[in-house]
Amino acid sequence: MRVAQIRNIGAIEGNKPVSENAWEEVKKKGNKAIEDWIDENMKYRSCVIVLVGEETSQRKWVKYEIEKAWNDGKGLLGIYIHNIKCPRNGKCNKGDNPFEQFELNGTNFSKIVKCYNPTWYDAYNDIKNNIEDWIEEAIKIRKQY
Repeated sequence: MRVAQIRNIGAIEGNKPVSENAWEEVKKKGNKAIEDWIDENMKYRSCVIVLVGEETSQRKWVKYEIEKAWNDGKGLLGIYIHNIKCPRNGKCNKGDNPFEQFELNGTNFSKIVKCYNPTWYDAYNDIKNNIEDWIEEAIKIRKQY
């Protein structure tokens, strides 16, 4: 629910959200289909945003997306979503920074790739009001490497 809320903010024009149903369908087809689907969805993007929940850092396909985005020269950033209110579950625990699992020339990715932690009292609007600037900054940072 949190991811769906953020994906539907609409702050980025032309960014049509992928429905949860599309992801569920592609998962049934196996690893190669998932890789192809991720690759296709990233193809014409200049930045990849990782929405960080409680278990995000442990997910195989998130790790694949991070590596692919970086290797393809795309901007990369994370946004913690634990303070987004879910109608079913309220708020959740903050997840681990998924970029801490990667290094570039001996430097931990978490020192290069920013992972934003929106305000606890109005996380949705904090993301909505800042996401475009965060994306532009991520693209600039990536160009430095």
